[in-house]
Amino acid sequence: MWCIQTIDAKYRERMYDILSLYEEDYDPEKPLICIDEKPKQLLGDKRKSIPMKPESPEKYDYEYVRNGTANIFMAVEFKAGKRMTLVTNTRTKIDFAHFVKALVERHSETKTIRLVMDNLNTHKEKSLEEAFGKEEAEKILT
Repeated sequence: MWCIQTIDAKYRERMYDILSLYEEDYDPEKPLICIDEKPKQLLGDKRKSIPMKPESPEKYDYEYVRNGTANIFMAVEFKAGKRMTLVTNTRTKIDFAHFVKALVERHSETKTIRLVMDNLNTHKEKSLEEAFGKEEAEKILT
């Protein structure tokens, strides 16, 4: 809620639409899948840890070496108990488009996939069009 300045009628309408999706019974022909991503730092130890001994836990230093970053895409089909992850070096429109395409291919036997996601600038049709062209993007989206 930190980025929502006001909860107006339009916000409430969208919120209730999503909540009504969550209330539906599970339908494998129309899975409800929530997707998001998170950038992560890749950290390494600056000093070697001291191994544990009987009655003494492992000891390690608080200092670390930064080994770059990665991005983790996650799709959760929570009513089916399924998830899909993809780790990428970056978090671009193209990365998002490839993740969505892989998700659609994984669910090729279903009629419809319903995606719930936030309003990040990469979460748009345009991302798929830039990655695959308009014709291929339409195939993925329908």
